[in-house]
Amino acid sequence: MTTDAQPLAPRLPRLSVLDLVPVRSDQSSADAVSAALSLARTADDLGYERYWVAEHHNMPAVAATNPPVLIAMLAGATERIRVGSGGVMLPNHAPLVVAEQFALLEAAYPGRIDLGIGRAPGTDPVTSWALRHGAGGVSDDNVTRFPEYVDDVLSMMEPSGVGLQLRGSVHTLTATPRATSVPRIWLLGSSDYSARLAAEKGMAYVFAHHFSGQGTAEALELYRSRFRPAADGSGLREPQTFLTVNASVAETAEEARRLAVPQLQMMLALRSGAPLTAQHLVEEAEKRDLATEQHDLMDAMARRWVIGDPEGARTQLRELAATYDVDEVMVNPVSGAWVGTDPATAPAREQTLRLLAS
Repeated sequence: MTTDAQPLAPRLPRLSVLDLVPVRSDQSSADAVSAALSLARTADDLGYERYWVAEHHNMPAVAATNPPVLIAMLAGATERIRVGSGGVMLPNHAPLVVAEQFALLEAAYPGRIDLGIGRAPGTDPVTSWALRHGAGGVSDDNVTRFPEYVDDVLSMMEPSGVGLQLRGSVHTLTATPRATSVPRIWLLGSSDYSARLAAEKGMAYVFAHHFSGQGTAEALELYRSRFRPAADGSGLREPQTFLTVNASVAETAEEARRLAVPQLQMMLALRSGAPLTAQHLVEEAEKRDLATEQHDLMDAMARRWVIGDPEGARTQLRELAATYDVDEVMVNPVSGAWVGTDPATAPAREQTLRLLAS
């Protein structure tokens, strides 16, 4: 007896969410935050693994300026999803401040907090200067001291804290008294620097595929091949990583492509150095007169994104997970909004999450 059974399709990877809290031309900051809270509740209800918010400053289209504040709001508005930073740009802040913030979040929401740490400024040079010189102890060599600052944050969140040598005496610094758990900590990057550092320290690592789209395979291979568990037995026993990707999903592929245009145009402005504005509505974006080379660059970016109908998008996610050997994909739902959308909502972004999870 013979059968014609077909091989099983690869399983959809676990899904998570990255949110920059975009601000559209029809929104205030309050509207954007309201839409983010609704999006987080949707992800929570649908069973997504984690919900991360980024750190960007002085950008007309991004309201995610302060991850710890947003995380507190998001964790309070949800029930079970892990909430975290994707990420905190550590050179902008005194390590003790970051440790205190996330130790307190972990105390309030034990087992649900992720601390993703990045090395980039997350802003323009002027704003970066204002952040770092007003950040209470951040020095001019903060980028080169990044590995040291990472160690400081890790140590200060442990219940025993870290010993600080000062004027011949050792003073113990702890992020919070009587800690019973610590956040899960990740290093983030868009180059091989953080891949090497995460491997050396035995930490979890995420490559910003949604932003770069290039060098992902090389960074992940470098991380996996050089990974060494921490000598003291703390941390991970084996590499832990996942993939990030921009996604726009709708009932039809054509609708998904149209909804992606506002975010593509914003990324075009970032790449070309053009003035930044609040994110256009779909109809506003479609009316813009762009040169052929600008359309070509947008098309090239779109090919690295997940854009399509539900089945096509899920197929792309499976292929991405297989290509990079990950069992989790974090999607940045970049779908825009139509004219007439309630400013305090982001229905197309919620639709992306629903259709991927269905």
